[in-house]
Amino acid sequence: MAILTKQKIASYYELFKAIDVSFSKEIIQITGLVTNQVYLKCVGDFWPCVIQSSSFQSAKVVVNLKSGILKKLEKANNTVSLRFCFRTEDKGNPITFFVNTRSTGYAPYGGSEDMALFSLQYTQRPPDDLIEIMGRILDANINSKKRRDERILITPDSLRKMNLVKESAIYIQGVPRQCILRDVSFSGIKVIIMGVAKFLADKEAVVKIDFDDPKESFVIKGKFVNAEALEGRKELVSLEVQFDEAHVPMGYKVRINDYLGRPEGRGGESPPEKKH
Repeated sequence: MAILTKQKIASYYELFKAIDVSFSKEIIQITGLVTNQVYLKCVGDFWPCVIQSSSFQSAKVVVNLKSGILKKLEKANNTVSLRFCFRTEDKGNPITFFVNTRSTGYAPYGGSEDMALFSLQYTQRPPDDLIEIMGRILDANINSKKRRDERILITPDSLRKMNLVKESAIYIQGVPRQCILRDVSFSGIKVIIMGVAKFLADKEAVVKIDFDDPKESFVIKGKFVNAEALEGRKELVSLEVQFDEAHVPMGYKVRINDYLGRPEGRGGESPPEKKH
């Protein structure tokens, strides 16, 4: 996880403080949330809970009512602390912290008489760690639309800074083909493969893109929107792949956004004369 400046974290807080992020399986994986280490603390006792969503101002958690939490909340005038725990690749130990909250009510969850969805209002600004972890996702989601066609030229420098593997695989009608990346963006990529341009144009494709540190692979559906034979290399084809936006993984968006957000990030972009 990149270390953000205090100014950037403050910007994330002001821009995104009221936006809820649902903790889907994908978001749990991206953030590194350690689900079995998340709980509520009230009057010295602890209760396991499941975080459904969180913003920088509030959260919704699922708790078992039979645990006796209602009596404790009544005793504490509805004040309760929410413990977060996130695993990070660049630190040996997980990041853990408490956020002070006030319970503003609850409702039955999933038709169960035992489980309830509690609404928690934060009583103070959450720690910078939460703002950074959640802010990266929110920022990537917004920029994937605002900057969808900005292309990052693949160079030794951009490969190193993105921890991107230059050789990728592309599946054409289910058949894997090795390819070399020429540029990447939120909305698509350009690759070089062996083949004949006229037989590849407009075909559907699935791209596998690999990153290191940490190792991640993203499989993204798309379509060839342009195919050109390379001058002087008739056996090679330059292909532009336009992603199906509904199937672009959030983790891929975060990777691209982290690079574009670097002070030198824009220096690696290729000219925007063509769009995916």
